[in-house]
Amino acid sequence: MRPPESRPKPRHLTALARALAALSMTGALSACNTVVLNPAGDVARQQGDLVVISTLLMLLIIVPVMAATVIFAWRYRASNKEATYEPDWDHSTQLELLIWTAPLLIIICLGALTWVTTHLLDPYRTIGRIDANTPVAANAKPLEVEVVALDWKWLFIYPEQGVATVNELVVPTGRPLQFKITSSSVMNSFYVPAMAGQIYAMPGMETRLHAVVNKPIETVGFSANYSGAGFSNMRFATHAVTEADFAKWAAGVKANKTGPALDRAAYLELEKPSEKVPVIRYATVAPDLYDAIVDMCVEPGKMCMSEMMALDARGGLGKAGIRNVEMLAYDKHGREAVAKANATPNAAVQRELAWVRALCRQMPGSAPDNTVKAPANLRSLTGAGMAAPQSLPLFGKDEQALAQPKAESPVAVNDAAHSSQISRN
Repeated sequence: MRPPESRPKPRHLTALARALAALSMTGALSACNTVVLNPAGDVARQQGDLVVISTLLMLLIIVPVMAATVIFAWRYRASNKEATYEPDWDHSTQLELLIWTAPLLIIICLGALTWVTTHLLDPYRTIGRIDANTPVAANAKPLEVEVVALDWKWLFIYPEQGVATVNELVVPTGRPLQFKITSSSVMNSFYVPAMAGQIYAMPGMETRLHAVVNKPIETVGFSANYSGAGFSNMRFATHAVTEADFAKWAAGVKANKTGPALDRAAYLELEKPSEKVPVIRYATVAPDLYDAIVDMCVEPGKMCMSEMMALDARGGLGKAGIRNVEMLAYDKHGREAVAKANATPNAAVQRELAWVRALCRQMPGSAPDNTVKAPANLRSLTGAGMAAPQSLPLFGKDEQALAQPKAESPVAVNDAAHSSQISRN
């Protein structure tokens, strides 16, 4: 006979203990702060409303199906001899109408809801309201923040204030925010759940995000796209403060004369992969740094992507650009070879490079601004009177002018003659 302390516990007591443990876990989860469904930003709140409405619409089918599964299993169990058994039954018009009509109506509702909100909450669309009852003032100027995803940290540049930070985002409340987002090497995803949805950051490209924060908060932003070994620590503190406190903070960063300066050389050092980087504040920023990051030409002597594309739009350089390939090479972890080639070019390459850059300076055009205007109707999930982004022209006036062939000018004739001379050499 087993001693009393070694006897197994009854099964019903074990099941009861497990049920109580599960209930305790549920209580702990109920205390969590569901940021996505209780955000501080109006855009994020509308996105949370979309999640709730979509879930309720889907539950209209899920709940009856789950209930019917239990009812059918209980009613037609083997021990219930009173249940009607009809093995030759194969069709019911009423049942078919019920099975197909209800899901079809819900899919139509979900499709219409998704279509409208996809355009209404377009990250490229400007902010039309601060909250459900407060429209944006006509003369309100959004705060522009230039965001760069690095390995594995975030760089925030404030062009209006002339300062920059690493792994710290500070924004004012009640003011429209315009984020310009890019990446230095690989694709990342910029995401502050309390403010707005996520949008990707890609090298050589710029994405946009418009948002607003309605109350002071202390929260965290992060990358929602895996980008390598340091991805798990790629987080940044986000502070939403009053307009006065934001101005005070920016002035304090600017007045710190001992703070580092973010020029091109400092950026190239910052760009190198590193993890768990503490907050860094830069008192000054090179005015053209962000544009050079997007154009992939931060390194001295590097030809920009816009110059390459402008040359391609004109039909290329022909033989004159053969030896210019080293200036175009892009290798994030092998730039030493490119820098060496750019530092000591031979005479022929120097002539070609001077000619190419002189040609690029004559080319019109600028990067298209894909910003979409806010809808006329401020009600959530309606967007009456707004134009879909697909209806916008693919190219702006500058790009259309660039794509059209132009008449030969004296400068172009001289350039062509110079190109022929170089090709003969």
